Amino acid sequence: MTGFVLAAALVVLLVLALLLWPLLRAGAAAPPSRRQLNAAIYREQMARLDQDLADDAIGAADHAQARTELQRRVLQDTALEDAAPGLRAPKRTLAGIAVLLPVVAFGLYFLIGNPAGMNPAAVATPSQDDVERMVAGLAAKLEKDPSNLKGWAMLGRSYKVMGRPVEAERAYDRAGAFLDSDAQLLADYADVAAANAGGDFAGKPARLIARALQADPQNAMALWLAGTAAMGAGQNDKAIAIWDSLMKLLPPGSEDARMLQSAIDEVRGRAGGGAKSAPVAVAAAAATAGASVSGTVELAPALKGKVAPDDTVMVIARLPGSRMPVAVLRVRGAQLPMKFTLDDSLAMSPQSLISTATQVEVEARISRSGLARPEPGDLISPPQTVKVGAKDVTLNVAQVRP
Repeated sequence: MTGFVLAAALVVLLVLALLLWPLLRAGAAAPPSRRQLNAAIYREQMARLDQDLADDAIGAADHAQARTELQRRVLQDTALEDAAPGLRAPKRTLAGIAVLLPVVAFGLYFLIGNPAGMNPAAVATPSQDDVERMVAGLAAKLEKDPSNLKGWAMLGRSYKVMGRPVEAERAYDRAGAFLDSDAQLLADYADVAAANAGGDFAGKPARLIARALQADPQNAMALWLAGTAAMGAGQNDKAIAIWDSLMKLLPPGSEDARMLQSAIDEVRGRAGGGAKSAPVAVAAAAATAGASVSGTVELAPALKGKVAPDDTVMVIARLPGSRMPVAVLRVRGAQLPMKFTLDDSLAMSPQSLISTATQVEVEARISRSGLARPEPGDLISPPQTVKVGAKDVTLNVAQVRP
């Protein structure tokens, strides 16, 4: 709001300067009158006649006649009043303009403008219905102009965020060559294609992932999907290699890095390729009887159509006021509704265990990408603060993250 008022004031000052500058200059120096100008012209003409006579350019009779004519014209012109007075700038006029212009400008804005728009709190956030209407409007426009490939890509992403993978894949299909240079859009396309294929990455999803990595070999989502596809095909070593390369791109110690490390450890455990990493192994060994939180994750009926079987359901426990999880459980969307238990075996760090806390903040989140970082379109439950040892916690996933 302050920025808008300052900008408006500067514009008003600029307009005042443009309007008042000519008046101020006019008041500083009055222009010569018409009589003065005419007298100067006649004096010049009289001097020329005298010079012509001296140079024998005209005779004495012609000189006398021309001089008499000039004198007559001088008498006539000097007898007339000036046609208009010179432009004046009275102080009252200047003061009136300087005061009235800002008052009128701001008065008109408050009369026909939108003063409430200056208050950020007054700007309404679009509801889910508003978003769906806008997306439906975009779809209708694209049906009339199917050559708008960028529009189809935008529609595909919108449908994906809204949890409508079937419509998202159809829109991405029609985006065509526009996707070729955008690794993120290709990864989104592969994600919805795999979801619509029941989690099978073979065929179309695998080709899309390959195109995404060709466009950007370091795209995080494409690498995550490539590792997931390799794991689904039983190629655990390949999945670990891909996710190891993704790990190098993540900030060390970040939540995404911890979640990815947990997934790598899980694959290694399945493949028998070695023990879990030290933090997880220590956490598992430190599990204490009764030091857990358990309950049920439920999905609101209105959101049941927005969850694919291979979406990732994360149940997360944090210390109140902290972003670092003390326990994370990851399961597939097909398991909803589900029972859960969070204990030290699901710890992200041996220095931060649920058994050492007295209370934790618990929430559930359903993600298409499976990444730890919350994203628009994730389905979430309201966080609940409960005591460690609570057994009947109900997490109701009923909101869509904007």
